[in-house]
Amino acid sequence: MDTLKNVSNEMAQLVETVGAGVVRVEARKRMSATGVVMTEDGVIATSHHVVTRDENIRVGLPNGETVEAVLVGRDPSTDLAILKADVSGLTVPTWVTSNEAAVGHLVLALGRPGNTVQATLGVVSALGDSFQAPGGGKIDRYFQTDVVMYPGFSGGPLAAADGAVLGVNTSALMRGTSLTIPTETVKRVADALLEHGHIKRGYLGVTAQTVRLPESTAAEAGQETGLLVASVEPESPAAQGGILLGDVIVKLGDTGTRSMDELLSLLMGDVVGKEVSVTVVRGGEMATIPVTIGERK
Repeated sequence: MDTLKNVSNEMAQLVETVGAGVVRVEARKRMSATGVVMTEDGVIATSHHVVTRDENIRVGLPNGETVEAVLVGRDPSTDLAILKADVSGLTVPTWVTSNEAAVGHLVLALGRPGNTVQATLGVVSALGDSFQAPGGGKIDRYFQTDVVMYPGFSGGPLAAADGAVLGVNTSALMRGTSLTIPTETVKRVADALLEHGHIKRGYLGVTAQTVRLPESTAAEAGQETGLLVASVEPESPAAQGGILLGDVIVKLGDTGTRSMDELLSLLMGDVVGKEVSVTVVRGGEMATIPVTIGERK
């Protein structure tokens, strides 16, 4: 009995500790949601889908005070939004990468849809490699738990047994699945939004469809399919670089492009403005074309 009581007390202490960095987010008409403090001067991470307005956003602090906040930016493709509250001296929880988690680890999901912090217990049920979300955003790791996402918990933290924050919980990224956006993704998106106010997305200027490569070409390319260019937008980076109608794109840089989803996932902010080699099959021969990636407006 003492062991169980000690574990229970430690869990309650963990909720209190992590809860000091968990806030209420009032940014939609219905129930408030949750956010996690990233900096002591008011940078807060939350879910994109719970921020349905760009103005008149308010944040409820752990001390009961409510302050105004502005929307720094949002990334629907990763279901993340970054707010900046008009406050200082906030408690910042310890953020750690998803490498600290393992399948079977006990975790706590915290929420503050009201004045007080709430919590639910679960385990890490699945971990995987990085993946492209349905909206096209790159999530650095597949991170699934069996925690119950109560109303208002989206945007709140997933806490490890030592109180470290592993990421931000969301119920909207994949329908019917409770996922945690890992710390790596949260910080990457937050840095981009704080710097630019939006997520830069690369622009090539082609439409294409997946086609099967001839056997000899597939062997040379190291993949069975490529992207047949169906159109090239005038004055686009692709047109200026020399990509032609009928080319089959097989690589962007060193990475294979077997579908439009793969191509779009490679056109992320870090390639905007950079010259990238595009490998195509033209007339049965492989060719490499340098293209300077533009920014999608």
